[in-house]
Amino acid sequence: MSRRRLRPRLAWLLPGCLALAAFAQGVAPADRRLVLINTHTGEEVESVYFRDGGYATAELGRLDWLLRDHRSGGVLPMDKGLFDLLHELATAAGREPYYEVISGYRSPETNAKLAAASDGVSSRSLHMKGLAIDVRLRGYPTDKLRDLALARKAGGVGYYPDSDFVHLDLGRVRNWSG
Repeated sequence: MSRRRLRPRLAWLLPGCLALAAFAQGVAPADRRLVLINTHTGEEVESVYFRDGGYATAELGRLDWLLRDHRSGGVLPMDKGLFDLLHELATAAGREPYYEVISGYRSPETNAKLAAASDGVSSRSLHMKGLAIDVRLRGYPTDKLRDLALARKAGGVGYYPDSDFVHLDLGRVRNWSG
């Protein structure tokens, strides 16, 4: 069989293979798992944050702690939709949901300092409301992650090729490059 004919067949099998791999790790196909590493603190959290049809409160707390403002130590509950978006994007990419996090929650004070120092930071950033995250999907090109996020039309998508990350938020649908 030619490669051209084989590739669509393999793409069709990929979701089943990912579900089988998740099952082998003790994660049911309907469960949602993330592995996040904070690039500033080096902390890593592996979490099945959605299990048996519901969100696991303790796991959401662990994710919120990892995504705290590393400058001030402030913690805010992040919107669960962000975690679902990360999970969906990794699945669409055919990758393990292993993300390097550049920025999660930002306190208003931290955001004001960053906005004063750079015109690339909004003074009304959704990071302050737990509605935004800046990430890389390990082993996956950020321009392709941007494209997957744009196709979802779930909110804002910012692409920062020089810093090699994608901004995702749950605000209105829009996009930009920085």
